[in-house]
Order: sequence, then structure tokens, then C-alpha cells
Amino acid sequence: MSVDNKEIVPVHEDEVLLEKIRAYCLSLPDTSERVSHGAPTFFINGKRSFTQYHNNHHGDGRVALWCAAPDGLQSTLIEASPDLYYVPAYVGHLGWIGLRLDRNVEWQEIVRALSDAYLARASEKQKQKLFDSKALLLPDS
Repeated sequence: MSVDNKEIVPVHEDEVLLEKIRAYCLSLPDTSERVSHGAPTFFINGKRSFTQYHNNHHGDGRVALWCAAPDGLQSTLIEASPDLYYVPAYVGHLGWIGLRLDRNVEWQEIVRALSDAYLARASEKQKQKLFDSKALLLPDS
């Protein structure tokens, strides 16, 4: 399937992946989800967004996560894997990363990006809850 010759993930596959992402994000301490700026967005304490899920944002043909990232990680990831990572619109100037899900990306790579995003935005108390719960362990599938 394509939009203006850009490949996009078929809707049924897109929904399955979004459900996995949702389950992981909502397993992290004090997280919630709501639509923000037209996209499923995950928040800490209902206030601080840490990731957004986009499918064909403004016709860009990408299925991607936009994730908060620790200082300096954006340029490192984009340099190392420009086929997977990019500077997303609107939040890229804040150091966030775009991770293309419509490429051959491993689930562990997605979990790492989500975990880094959570840790970049969480309070020290929430980080401690996370480490105590061991929720950051990478899943097998």
C-alpha cells in the first residue's frame, strides 16, 4: 500500500503494532493515553507526553513513533541508523527522535526507544518505581 509512492503499513498490521506499543507504554508507572494533535499520545501523570504514534502524519508516508530522548541521543541515533531514525516535525528541535516503524525494526529497538522516552520525561520518583517494578526488562517478543 502506498500514498504518493510512499509505502505505509497496512491498517490491520498498524493496529496490531499500536496495541503492542500501547500495552508496553501503559505498563510503565503513572502513564495514560489520549489523542493529542490527532495522534495517540502517551503521558506521564496525564501531563508530560513521552511518545506519540503517527501513521502517515500530514501525508509523509511514514508509520513512526515520536519519542522524547536524552540529550545527545537524537544525533547519535540518526547518524548510526538514518534508515530508522529521523528528526520529527514540531518536537525534533527539543531533541525528540522519530523511529520508523514501517521499516524492518525489531521489537527490542521499539522498546528501547519507548523506555528512553519515558526515562527522559519521568521524575526521579517515577524512575525509581520503574526500576523497582523491573518493567524495563526487554520482552522476548
